[in-house]
Amino acid sequence: MKLFTKVPEKSIQEYIKEAKEKEGSIFLDVRTPEEYEEGHLENSLNLPLHELKKIDTLIPDKDAHVYIYCLSGARSKRSAALMGHMGYTHVTDMGGIMGTDVQLVH
Repeated sequence: MKLFTKVPEKSIQEYIKEAKEKEGSIFLDVRTPEEYEEGHLENSLNLPLHELKKIDTLIPDKDAHVYIYCLSGARSKRSAALMGHMGYTHVTDMGGIMGTDVQLVH
């Protein structure tokens, strides 16, 4: 069974809480390195959407719980769909961090 969320159904804060409760969850930021440096979720990985074909080197476990985010939600949605097509089974699109009060690190 594929656990793949196409559209954010919860707030980004709820997804963060959910991910932290699942051991081994990975936050994936699909913004550019410059955007990532301006602020990102703590312990997140950065792989821009245009480099997503390299995901298997960054996250080789296709059953890992991956929570994807970007700025507005457009890139995370596309990335989640692409990862689903690549065989990743537990991909969640958290949407965008713009306009939220999510705690970011620099």
